[in-house]
Amino acid sequence: MIYERQSGVPKFSCDEYAPKNSDYCVLIPIINEGERIKNELLKAQRAGIDKLCDIIICDGGSKDGCTEEGLLRSLGVNTLLTKQDSGKQGAQLRMGFWWAENRGYKGFVTIDGNDKDSIEDIPRFIEKLGEGYDFIQGSRFIKGGRAVNTPLMRLVSVRLIHAPVISLTAHKWFTDTTNAYRAYSREYITHPQLQPYRDIFQTYELLAYLSVRATRLGLKACEIPVTRAYPKNEKTPTKISPIKGNAELMKILFKNLFGAYNPKI
Repeated sequence: MIYERQSGVPKFSCDEYAPKNSDYCVLIPIINEGERIKNELLKAQRAGIDKLCDIIICDGGSKDGCTEEGLLRSLGVNTLLTKQDSGKQGAQLRMGFWWAENRGYKGFVTIDGNDKDSIEDIPRFIEKLGEGYDFIQGSRFIKGGRAVNTPLMRLVSVRLIHAPVISLTAHKWFTDTTNAYRAYSREYITHPQLQPYRDIFQTYELLAYLSVRATRLGLKACEIPVTRAYPKNEKTPTKISPIKGNAELMKILFKNLFGAYNPKI
């Protein structure tokens, strides 16, 4: 099925392999993740995650075969959404949130598809959603969390720059603010003063914005421990280029601090 472009939501195709089976879903944005997404979904399957919540792949247009229907079905994927429009991660997440919201889910977990995160910890996020939290940030830096082989430059930038600025903006201390392993309540995503379906969110703007808006709106937020493991002696799996990509992240970070992404209400 094709969903035509509308205000704030890109054009995308939808392949449903199974009906809605849970109150919660996992949104996994990917593009050409190859064996990494396969390994991640295998881990999820072994942990029973596909039985606990619906796994939704939010593809940016992969060409490497990682979204082949037979493969995804065998790995417990519920639905494949494929963006057919401009934009990167922000557009993929807007597509995923919009579709999942309209399918009636009560909560949404997001996780990268590059097999760095402990996908088996998803039950912890769902437990917190059930307790009434609206934004749950996964953190490798709090008690119980694990940071494995984190590149030094990334560690320094998160701990000394990104986390302090996001925490200042949110009026609440967060420790692992570049981590996309999170959960959001339906109440948060549909809050009239959030308005996530805007074309301003093309790349990493939406993640930064969602990190700070919940507490500014008086909603409940917390962190829970997770593991983020980078491969040893291998190229770091990331879509962020060292110079241009990090410069763009810094620009987004400070625009967010000064309210550039807040809706004009």
